[in-house]
Amino acid sequence: MLGQFRYSYFCGLLLSCLLIPAATADELPTEITVATWNLEWFYDHETADNLTPLSRAQSAPSEEEWHWKRDRVAEVIAKMKPTILALQEVENRRVLRELTRQLQSQHQLNYRIAFVEGWDTYTEQDVAILYQGGLVQYSRHEQSRDMYESKAFYNVSKHLVGHFRWQAGDQTEELTLVNVHFRAGERGEPYRKRQAKLIRHWITPQLKQGSNVIVLGDLNSDENCQQPNADCEVGLLCGRSQKGNLPLTDLHHHLPAANQATHMIGKQFDRVLVSPSLKQDDDTKRDLLFDSIRCAKDLVVRGEKADTDHRDIYYKIPQQERDISDHYPLIVRFKTK
Repeated sequence: MLGQFRYSYFCGLLLSCLLIPAATADELPTEITVATWNLEWFYDHETADNLTPLSRAQSAPSEEEWHWKRDRVAEVIAKMKPTILALQEVENRRVLRELTRQLQSQHQLNYRIAFVEGWDTYTEQDVAILYQGGLVQYSRHEQSRDMYESKAFYNVSKHLVGHFRWQAGDQTEELTLVNVHFRAGERGEPYRKRQAKLIRHWITPQLKQGSNVIVLGDLNSDENCQQPNADCEVGLLCGRSQKGNLPLTDLHHHLPAANQATHMIGKQFDRVLVSPSLKQDDDTKRDLLFDSIRCAKDLVVRGEKADTDHRDIYYKIPQQERDISDHYPLIVRFKTK
């Protein structure tokens, strides 16, 4: 489906967006499943368009190995069957097209792609959204010059904003979804905090209107959800230290304590944060309401035990023992009430 790019300013930000033409909004399903998954270097074997040594080194070493990775990822998605899937660490639109073709041909699942190339010139990683319907617009935002000069914010090189709309009788139900991948590592912490402040700035107008908002993805935060911190990336996104009643809820608290790690090293890097409207039922209309969350480690770990550190040896591990990714998907279900 072809769309139309346009550029405008929103909340002091340069906005580049793709409008999705549709005659009518899709009908609101009785259940919507939203998932997020960092695929860990979802790169094919074609390295001619990789500009950095790192991206070339992390690419699949052969067509056979690339097909193994692509097919295993498709199998996991087919088991999850998400309505909306936020992906991190993807190479480009080409690998996404291959993935959606595999989902269609081998699993009879039809997904469309939302993708805008980002600005990570070190890893060349990007994020994307796969969706079955409902999307009306997707975009990337950039901070204004004044915001940049203030040093309060830091651009999120890997992010994508999707706006969804469904028809619910004579009303519509809308959702803004922000897929992010923040800076990694200990040295990245001050940058992650400024990135979190920027995302929070972007979503504040929607929160003030009482809109449905989900921020999800790989936050690379060291925070344990059992010990919430107002000044960490998750706390800043949730608005824990802000005055006013505009909080996001970290759904990690709904996971069993033994199943909260989303990365092989035991960290809770991946999160799903939701606005109050998605936790409170509106009796006047059919609306989305949070139902459950699951960390699907079982779909990713292969062989007798989980890998502990495989970045530099990933494709040297026998296929039957190799985990599909170092991250585990988070799967969230919303019912329409």
